Amino acid sequence: MTPTHPVAVVFPGQGSQRKGMLAELASVYPVVVQTFEEASAALNRDLWAIAQQGDGLDRTENTQPVLLTASIALWRLLTSQVTMVPTVMAGHSLGEYSALVAAGAIPFTQAVQLVSRRGQLMQEAVPDGAGAMAAIVGLSDERVIALCETAHLQANNAVVSPANFNAEGQVVIAGNASGVAAASQLAKAEGGKAIPLAVSVPSHCPLMRAAATQFSEALHTLKLTMPSIPVVHNRTGEVAADTANILQCLQEQLYEPVRWHQSMQYIHDQFSIQTTLECGPGVVLSNLVKRLPFGWNPLGLDTPQKLEAAVKALTA
Repeated sequence: MTPTHPVAVVFPGQGSQRKGMLAELASVYPVVVQTFEEASAALNRDLWAIAQQGDGLDRTENTQPVLLTASIALWRLLTSQVTMVPTVMAGHSLGEYSALVAAGAIPFTQAVQLVSRRGQLMQEAVPDGAGAMAAIVGLSDERVIALCETAHLQANNAVVSPANFNAEGQVVIAGNASGVAAASQLAKAEGGKAIPLAVSVPSHCPLMRAAATQFSEALHTLKLTMPSIPVVHNRTGEVAADTANILQCLQEQLYEPVRWHQSMQYIHDQFSIQTTLECGPGVVLSNLVKRLPFGWNPLGLDTPQKLEAAVKALTA
C-alpha cells in the first residue's frame, strides 16, 4: 500500500524515552527487537534491556542511542507495512540523526555509534547538577530572549539562553542552574509559566561548545551522503545545500537552539503536506503539531493500535 497524500515524518529527541517503550510492538513484530540487537552489537551494550528495564535510560549517553534505535525500528516497521516515500523529514535535536538515517544519508550502525559519542561528550561537558533546562510557556520568543539576557546579568553572568523554539508561546531555556532559575523567576513575574525539565544535560546552549569541538572529530569520520528525502535541519530551519552544510548543522546544533517552530513553518511554506507521522515513542511532536495553525493531522506509530490507524489513514 502506498500513501495517498503528502506526509512529513518527524522524529523525536530526548524526553520521549520511557521505560518499556515499544514492548507491545516487539511482541508482535520481530523487526523491533532485531533493530535493537543490531544497535546493541554496534555498541557492545544491551540497548533493549536499557529501554525495557529503565536502568540508566535517562543518562544521555544511553538515551541517545536507545531513542535513535527506537525511531529506526518504527521506521523499518512502517515501511514494511506501507510503500513509504515521505515528502519531507525533520527530527527534533537528536531526532535529526534518525531522520538522516531514514533518508539514507547515514548508515544506521554508524549513527548509533555517533550519537552514543555525542551523548557521552554532552554528559561530560557539564558536571551533574550544574546545568538545567526549563520550559517557558505563555511568553513570546522575543520576550524569552530578553529575559535570558537580563537573567545572565542578574545571576553574575551565568549562562542562560533559549535552547528550543518549539512553538508559539513555548520556548525551552538552558544553561547554568543559577541562570535558568533566574530566568524562570523573571518569566513567572511576567505572567508566564516556568516548568523545570528532568534532564541530565543542558542541551543547545553555549555550555556545549567544548563538546561540539570534540564531536567534530567523530562527525568527520561519517560516511555521509545527501539524503534521498529532504531533511529540514534544526540549526537553520531549512534543507541543507550539501554534505558540508549538513556536518556544520550537526556540529552547531549542540550549542545553538533548536528552531523547531521555524522548521515547521518552512515545511508548511515549501511542501504541501496534510499529515505528520511521529516516528518514535510518545506524542511530544504530535502535541506541538496540534499547536500549529496549519490543520495538519498528526499520527503516531508506537503501539499496535497507532500503527494500524496510521497505515489506514495513510492509505485511505
